[in-house]
Amino acid sequence: MTMQIEPVTPSIGARVTGISLAAATDDDIAAITAAIAEHKVLFLPDQSLAPGDHLAFARRMGEIDVAAFGPKHPDFPEMTVLDQNAPKGQGADAWHTDNTYVTCPPSYTILQSVLLPDLGGDTCFADMYAAWEALSPAMQGLLSGLTATHDLTKTLTRAIADGNSDADLGAMQAAYPPVHHPIARVHPETGRTALFINGNFTTRIDGLSEAESSALLTMLLTHVGAPPFQCRHRWSEGDLTMWDNRAVQHFAVPDYTSRRIMHRLTVAGEEPRGPQQ
Repeated sequence: MTMQIEPVTPSIGARVTGISLAAATDDDIAAITAAIAEHKVLFLPDQSLAPGDHLAFARRMGEIDVAAFGPKHPDFPEMTVLDQNAPKGQGADAWHTDNTYVTCPPSYTILQSVLLPDLGGDTCFADMYAAWEALSPAMQGLLSGLTATHDLTKTLTRAIADGNSDADLGAMQAAYPPVHHPIARVHPETGRTALFINGNFTTRIDGLSEAESSALLTMLLTHVGAPPFQCRHRWSEGDLTMWDNRAVQHFAVPDYTSRRIMHRLTVAGEEPRGPQQ
């Protein structure tokens, strides 16, 4: 098979065919790494990887970053299992980047569909390079010198309430205290600047008053989901999608009421750096 890469929008997303990830060569891995740097999110149909093969592929992309909370696969504890039939309000239905409450958030997320509803359950993706570049020079100048606080409390509290986590909130808060990341994040491989705040974990903009932080953060969180930055993926069973959390946010559309199961792995990343670091 010959790998083919077809962009789905001018800004973000590409469909990758002609490859079986279970049998990927080193050259294939290099091509996938280059493609995700260019297109930010890749859609690979007809993979249907067994959990062990999914994990083996993810390890070829880097060290596995195990999510601190969320249901895990019984045989592969590195793998989070997203098993939902009433997803509205459970957290994925907001523009977000995975697990930014840690010092070194994950670089890649690798998500495979296992069971899908008859209709619905799409995932939207947004290009955070484009979101940054669409801001005015004056706003970019302000944000380039600022950090924001990222905290797991809101999202974990909701997960516990919904029965999606049995974690002890106090223990988790002690293990994962709030962290501070640059709002303008420079990608370590591409050198491009991305807007790095999200609705699930970013709680305030550091150094501003509460009123200033709330107003600016509200504007930015609305901005990240603008249609020109987006693409949308309609899943088929066995699809595997992977994206760069350093440059992409995602939004799981909560429009289904029958069961949807996804297997998720994340790859370790590095401490975010801003343009002045």
